Parts: sequence; C-alpha cells; structure tokens
Amino acid sequence: MATFAGQDLVCIRGERLVFSHLDFNIASGGCLTLIGRNGAGKSSLLRMMAGLLRPSSGVMSWDATPVQDDMDEHRERLHYVGHHDAIKPVLTVEENLKFWAGLRSDAQEAQANFKEALDLFSIGHLMDVPGRFLSAGQKRRANLARIIASKSQVWLLDEPTTALDKETIAKLEEIIENHRATGGMVVLSTHSDLNIKNQEILDVSAFSAARGQESASLLAEGI
Repeated sequence: MATFAGQDLVCIRGERLVFSHLDFNIASGGCLTLIGRNGAGKSSLLRMMAGLLRPSSGVMSWDATPVQDDMDEHRERLHYVGHHDAIKPVLTVEENLKFWAGLRSDAQEAQANFKEALDLFSIGHLMDVPGRFLSAGQKRRANLARIIASKSQVWLLDEPTTALDKETIAKLEEIIENHRATGGMVVLSTHSDLNIKNQEILDVSAFSAARGQESASLLAEGI
C-alpha cells in the first residue's frame, strides 16, 4: 500500500503567508477532501501536491521518500485537473482527449482509454465539436474525462463539480469510488458536499490564518 504525505508544509506566495504547519497523509484507496474559505490555500496545496508549486518549507513524501528527489517520477503517478479547463479551443473533443490518452499509453491502450472516457462522461456526441463551441458544463466534463483518458494513480481535482449538473456529479462520485476500489488516491477541493465514502476532511483554513507575527517571522527568515 502506497502513502503520499506532507509534513509541516509552508506556502508563501508573493509576501503573503497562505498556510503553515500543514500536514496531510493519504494511502492507497483514500480520498482527502480539502475544505475552507476562499483564499485559504486549497488550490495552492493541490498545485504543491502536483509539483507545480514548491513548498517554502516542509517535505512531501511518497512511501517515506521525498518527492523532491525525483519530481519527474512523482508527476508520472498523478493527474491534476485545475480550475481552468485544459481544452484547446481549436481542437475537437476527440483531438483533445486523444492527446491526453496518448501521453502514458501505447496506441491500443490509448484508444481503449479514450473510448472509456467518452462513455463514462457521456460526451461521445461531442467528439467532433471544437472546444470553443462547448458550454461550460460540456467543457468541464471533457476536462474531467482526462483522468480516464490518461490513467494515473493519484487524482488531484480542484473544484471538480463546477458547472456540472446533478446527474454528472453523481457519475463523478461513482468514478471516484471505482478509482479508489483499485487502489487509487483522490485529493479534491470543494465547496459542495459530495457523496464519497470514508473521505478524510482537511480544513485548510485551520492552517491559513491571520498570523501576522508568524508571517513576518517566516518572511524574515527567508522561508
């Protein structure tokens, strides 16, 4: 069983302390749900987990080995879906998803993953539609379909239910549970309640705060 963990993480962006002394731990089959007020650092933490933002202090590890030792290997095991939909406007839904499907698979496997993504998110009828003509909900479904098209062990999902209808949210919940059942890990941020079994809740607001003195101290130390 694999374990992804962070110890005593500090995030400073610009000159603002976003959060400090933050710990997390997630094992195979787990789901960690990030909650907290706007600006608490949920998106920053997800970007940090994805290797897109370096912690100002603290360590993230995979099976007790610091992920900073081999960031390429770490990025290979995860898929990050952020706020902005990574759907190229001039490419069709098929072209967008086939690009992602081909990143980690041979041609045969990529084709199977592509078809699975279309079916699970019910976007087969949009295959020939360029990204610029998709509605907000259609873009979000196509964007989330990347996690199926490009297989990975760890899913990092930033507000994944944005612009989704109730039926698609229910489907996403099912997809998340199926991923966990095969040993996958999920970390997601949300302002909405999701029907996910045995999820662990991490309130990022508890680590972000109006900590003026601590913020000044950390900045003075160059952390």
